[in-house]
Amino acid sequence: MPQILFRNKKIFYRIEGKGKPVILLHGFAEDGNIWNKQLDFLKEKFLVIIPDLPGSGESEMLDGKFTLEDFAEVVKEIANEVIFKQKEEKQFTLIGHSMGGYITLAFAEKYSGLLTSFGLFHSSAFGDTEAKIAVRRKAISFIKKNGTEAFLKTSIPNLFSEETEKERPELIEQLYNIAKTISPEALIQYYEAMILRPDRIRVLLSFQKPVLFIIGKNDKAVPLESSLKQCYLPAISYVNILQHSAHMGMWEEEDLSNAFLDQFLISSF
Repeated sequence: MPQILFRNKKIFYRIEGKGKPVILLHGFAEDGNIWNKQLDFLKEKFLVIIPDLPGSGESEMLDGKFTLEDFAEVVKEIANEVIFKQKEEKQFTLIGHSMGGYITLAFAEKYSGLLTSFGLFHSSAFGDTEAKIAVRRKAISFIKKNGTEAFLKTSIPNLFSEETEKERPELIEQLYNIAKTISPEALIQYYEAMILRPDRIRVLLSFQKPVLFIIGKNDKAVPLESSLKQCYLPAISYVNILQHSAHMGMWEEEDLSNAFLDQFLISSF
């Protein structure tokens, strides 16, 4: 896998396909492999770049505390290396899942001129409520006491709909196998960074180019009602609801997710 060096740490990414560039960001307790089915589909039409964020997958963890804004700078460095230096492109599309969506918003806030469009896949521009912060802090305490695998066994099933859990339990196992490679320290730092992130509704209000929302009807992490409240804010919104998905729609409804992404990318470039 190709890599960049960011603050003396190796950050790996995959790049496949040709055409207009799109970067896909994974979320918390994931790595770039969550996008494998999307990569296979989209690379026929687009240049697809998928990083392993610091501390996940093949990428090294950053030293000390970091913020989601730091991860946005990682994205900027990858874009510099594989898009702006090597291509004539001056802009790209950025789409993030869950925590990756938070990073997407941080990037859009600082570098909106570099984006053709962006997308939030099971993600939100709203800051954490006090109740959500309390849940994250409880999870941090649990990880410190019990480690990564015990935490994942309790949390990962909640990311899938009851339908998926019943009919495709292998998906839960697949995500567990990805997530268990992430150190407790990295998971804790992700949580701490998410707690510190600000509300970024203003990014949705000010961005004048297309914004994609993919929402899971059964999502407990980013509930449908909350997701819908942000969809009318951008100047141009593409809103898609996955009726049989919770928080992992790219796996739970793979074909429909691919179609939503394809339509958005074709329309927004």
